[in-house]
Amino acid sequence: MENRKATEAGQDITMQKEDFAALWKTIHLKVTDTYEVPPEILWVNGSTIGTLGNFSASTGKAKSKKTFNISAIVAAALKNDEVLKYSAYLPPNKRKILYVDTEQSKYHCHKVMERILRLAGLPTDKDRDDFVFIVLREQTPDKRKQIIGYMLENMPDVGLLIIDGIRDLMYDINSPSESTDLINLLMRWSSGYNLHIHTVLHLNKGDDNTRGHIGTELNNKAETVLQITKSQQDGNISEVKAMHIRDREFDPFAFRINDNALPEIVDDYVFQQPKQDRNFPLTELTEQQHREALENGFGKQVVQGYSNVIATLKQGYASIGYERGRNVLVSLNKFLVNKRMIVKEGKGYRYNPDFHY
Repeated sequence: MENRKATEAGQDITMQKEDFAALWKTIHLKVTDTYEVPPEILWVNGSTIGTLGNFSASTGKAKSKKTFNISAIVAAALKNDEVLKYSAYLPPNKRKILYVDTEQSKYHCHKVMERILRLAGLPTDKDRDDFVFIVLREQTPDKRKQIIGYMLENMPDVGLLIIDGIRDLMYDINSPSESTDLINLLMRWSSGYNLHIHTVLHLNKGDDNTRGHIGTELNNKAETVLQITKSQQDGNISEVKAMHIRDREFDPFAFRINDNALPEIVDDYVFQQPKQDRNFPLTELTEQQHREALENGFGKQVVQGYSNVIATLKQGYASIGYERGRNVLVSLNKFLVNKRMIVKEGKGYRYNPDFHY
């Protein structure tokens, strides 16, 4: 291949022939290559939410009890068993868990650590080699990334990395370039060190969208995005569902905090059916019907502006005989975005043919 000079964002991205030759071995995929299936390590009700070499996320609004939910995931990984609805199995050479908190004080982090151990049925008066907890509240975003990278480099037996506060690894949550760099870093860490990363990000106050450009990138690249929501029926109960998942979707579950300050399942909880599910029978449409409608409406173009997206959906779905009014199309748009059937690109939206229905 000939050397080509190109400039991107004002920077020279020229690559020397010898550098590319070395890189080629790592990026070239051949049909005759063989690869092992990535080990699955985290499940909910039999649905895989985490594999080694990938990353996932939990998201929710303030006071939705995201950290309690994370505590159950970590406790399950410590036990290599089931806690709440989470099941975990870390391979023998990947049994160490690294928990990074970027938001809370050491006092509050200590309470989280004790809670995790109690959930796992482990003593709280003895330190463990397989559970390392670090507090980075006082560090800068760059220093936080440096510390995590150094620890991963020197702890090859880490199988699960928790980053409670992914937003604090960046300066500008709405920066496209910084968001892309951070997601690429998570992918390099998870793949290069063969571990699973689970991060935490807040939802916007006004809607159920993940915050900033980093939220958009997480939704597009994460293996699973869990959403933790305070119940509208009972403020003491939190609901957990899959916002995005590559494996089959699991049944949502609910938990409350018991008298021992630990999360426990609410077995008799009845989920309210969203209005759009009652009025918009998505189950009537097959995957192929969705693909045909989206291809007819979007094609390969990026549609700018919300009203134009709704108009595009109206045109596309009408082409397959599914004509509906604006209210249903608004619900359809939310469904398609949540399923990553249409994804945000810049300030517009495009059809994503690689979605998992």
